[in-house]
Amino acid sequence: MQDKVVYLTPEGKQRFAAELHELQTVRRHQVEEQIRRAKEFADTVDNAEYDEAKQEQAFVEGRIQELERLLSAAKLIEEPTTKGDFVRMGSHVKVSDVDGEEETYYLVGSHEADPRHGLVSNESPIGRALIGKRIGDEVTVVAPAGSFTLKIMEIN
Repeated sequence: MQDKVVYLTPEGKQRFAAELHELQTVRRHQVEEQIRRAKEFADTVDNAEYDEAKQEQAFVEGRIQELERLLSAAKLIEEPTTKGDFVRMGSHVKVSDVDGEEETYYLVGSHEADPRHGLVSNESPIGRALIGKRIGDEVTVVAPAGSFTLKIMEIN
């Protein structure tokens, strides 16, 4: 089964790879030690420490698999080397709303999105509205809370 392409910035890929390395080399061994100690205390039947350690092991192994899939399907977002004339993945876009308030968004893949910090996914309503547009264009963003208009002021 072909996985969906996952768009990541170089920083995002490095962050996910570091998390994977930490889980594989440190956390996995810590959980194995917890299981070993819990087995020493009592039988595995009705052993709360053992059950908790096994649940933690399942979480760690699941996260390792998730990160391996994510990184194997990753496509790096190359930041534009020159000032962009249109919005694309990796663009920093300064927009203005109807009240004149300005905001800058960085278009990233969905796994790195953090709207509170200006990281907007290409799959989000704002990201979909901005992709392919140029400086001076006005876009209407259709979001669950309602529609609003943004004007593109600058693309980097």
